[in-house]
Amino acid sequence: MSKGIVAKRYAVALFQLAKEKNIIDQIENELLVVKQVFTANKELIDVLNHPKVTNETKKSIVKESFASLTQQVVNTLYILIDRHRSDIVTDVVNYFVQHANEARGTEDATVYSVRPLTDVELTSISTSFAKKIGKTSLRLQNVVDKNLIGGVKLRIGNRIYDGSISSKLERIERQLVANRL
Repeated sequence: MSKGIVAKRYAVALFQLAKEKNIIDQIENELLVVKQVFTANKELIDVLNHPKVTNETKKSIVKESFASLTQQVVNTLYILIDRHRSDIVTDVVNYFVQHANEARGTEDATVYSVRPLTDVELTSISTSFAKKIGKTSLRLQNVVDKNLIGGVKLRIGNRIYDGSISSKLERIERQLVANRL
């Protein structure tokens, strides 16, 4: 069975548990912290995947590292350790976030701009593009990219909406080159 399918099953189980207890947002925030720790610390993943380190030691590392998290998240990490699946933690988090977004009718997106956008600008972008993709809102992360010259570029999943000046200049350049030949 592929890692994606397995990760999805764990995420669905955790999502159902969070939904029953009405703590989806809290679990999601905690899982995002776990993902950040796992992606920033390759050594942690190496220790959790090492066959000579006992499961009890691995669990005590997790318990100490994530003591402030809810028992549901910690228990999920324990189960992943017991089943030698600690390598799919980030996939479980991604699938959980996907389910949480579907339940809320939101979508994660990244907006690239030349300068940091204000809350009003982000809200405006969120409401106008959410309607285009059939969602109630977008959860935007603003990334400053000086190469855009001006305008914004929005990435929602695998779709890109590019209203930047640099892309318009590139299109004009391609047209000029094509007409010259």
